[in-house]
Amino acid sequence: MSLLQIHDLSLSIGAFDILKRVSFDVAEGEIVAVTGESGSGKSMTALAVMQLMPDRARAVGSVQLDGQELLTMPEARMCKIRGARVGMVFQEPMTALNPVKTIGAQVMETILLHTDASKADAEAQAREVLTRVGLPPDRFPLTRFPHELSGGQRQRVVIAMAIALRPRLLIADEPTTALDVTTQAQILDLLKELVADYGMGMLMITHDLAVVAGMADRIVVMRHGEVVETGLTRQLFANMQHPYTKMLFEASRHEVDLPDVPPAAPLLEVKGAVRDYALPRTQLFAPRQHFRAVKGVSFTLNKGERLGLVGESGCGKSTLTRAILGLEPLQGGEILLNGKPVASGGQANTAVRRQMQVVFQDPFGSFNPRHRVERLVTEPFHLLDNPPTGAARQKAIDEALTAVGLKPSDARKFIHEFSGGQRQRIAIARALIIRPDIILFDEAVSALDVSVRAQILDLIADLCRSYGLSYLFISHDLSVVRTITDRVMVMKSGEIVEEGATETVFNDPQHPYTRALIAAAPVLPDPVAEAI
Repeated sequence: MSLLQIHDLSLSIGAFDILKRVSFDVAEGEIVAVTGESGSGKSMTALAVMQLMPDRARAVGSVQLDGQELLTMPEARMCKIRGARVGMVFQEPMTALNPVKTIGAQVMETILLHTDASKADAEAQAREVLTRVGLPPDRFPLTRFPHELSGGQRQRVVIAMAIALRPRLLIADEPTTALDVTTQAQILDLLKELVADYGMGMLMITHDLAVVAGMADRIVVMRHGEVVETGLTRQLFANMQHPYTKMLFEASRHEVDLPDVPPAAPLLEVKGAVRDYALPRTQLFAPRQHFRAVKGVSFTLNKGERLGLVGESGCGKSTLTRAILGLEPLQGGEILLNGKPVASGGQANTAVRRQMQVVFQDPFGSFNPRHRVERLVTEPFHLLDNPPTGAARQKAIDEALTAVGLKPSDARKFIHEFSGGQRQRIAIARALIIRPDIILFDEAVSALDVSVRAQILDLIADLCRSYGLSYLFISHDLSVVRTITDRVMVMKSGEIVEEGATETVFNDPQHPYTRALIAAAPVLPDPVAEAI
């Protein structure tokens, strides 16, 4: 008998049907991936299993765990099941953890809530489970707080909390979306090992088909709250039947058509950039120690060129980006745009700074939700000595929104009225409105669905043709960097360890770190090879 059985599950909130007769099962030791775009119902299906639905949600059908019906189970009994028999790993580890409690206390909490173990026994179990997920107490004491760990280490703590009592079912909701490729590979390998060692079933929620291909035994494809296709992973990739599944697959492999690179003419020059951060004193009168985040980085980005920057979390990408924007002072070297320094005397040079704009990772978090789009996209006007007003201002708004595929009438709307992809288009419109010389894309598509990501990448390529766009594209997604850049730099521990034409670096990497990054990146299978 299956471990988890979902049969004809339908869920509505008010007049809206969220799930429509969803049916699939998960066996012991099996990994089932539920995939689809945002709004497809995959996360709501997982929440229905945990009975963590919104207050006004009404669910009918059947969700059984080991033959026990969960949909009609009283909340008091469900509280005993959550954490003990069903564990959950959430997408963003920093928000899933309590910032004011140590990692040991948070893992112990699950054990103390669901068992009669003493505090000493719970602490011993916490040490054991943290060691199992790769955080041995001799290197990662139980007294550490979440902010003292990296993103991958925090995700390991979340996994430790979920498996502390060896649950029968583990639900992983986008567990690797925000992680770099090597950390992602480590977390996925860890999850597979736990399923094999503990014999638990795993329900994995993801929109990344490349992750699914190397992880899942079976795939469930959802669209608009319905299951449109399901099957064994190899068989489904070899013989996709539904048009939506084929669309997801093609979007995951999408390649953009960039225009030719114009003749080399230096635009952005980074010369021997050094950035240090002061460390806390270990003793009252001890000399201040420093950590060097950026170590003498030098490169040139030419006009009309698209340059990529890749590397793991903590390699210095974000610090370098802030320095380029004039937001971080340098302890050595200089950064020039069109031959002029970006900052002088520790302060950003406004006349130069106005020639740069940035597009952030989270399109919703980078906007003030109280303001309408027309105000949001004109924020860069404050950099201008004589910003346009009246009809000229309105014309600039209309042109920026039209350039990114939106309508001028969208200017009167609020940001919550748009989808994630539309919000990122608005972010690009904001970056374009003062016609900067260079745009910095900081993980600008990592939070988007594969189909929306493909649309945004095509938009960027179109803007390269119409605007002669030059940009620095920072990302941990190697497949995206490969299709959207002409040249790529690989950063490790504050240094550029490899640089060259994108295809050359990907096809013939020279540095061991570059080879490790490429080897860790998940790859979509070839449908023809799968069929054979």
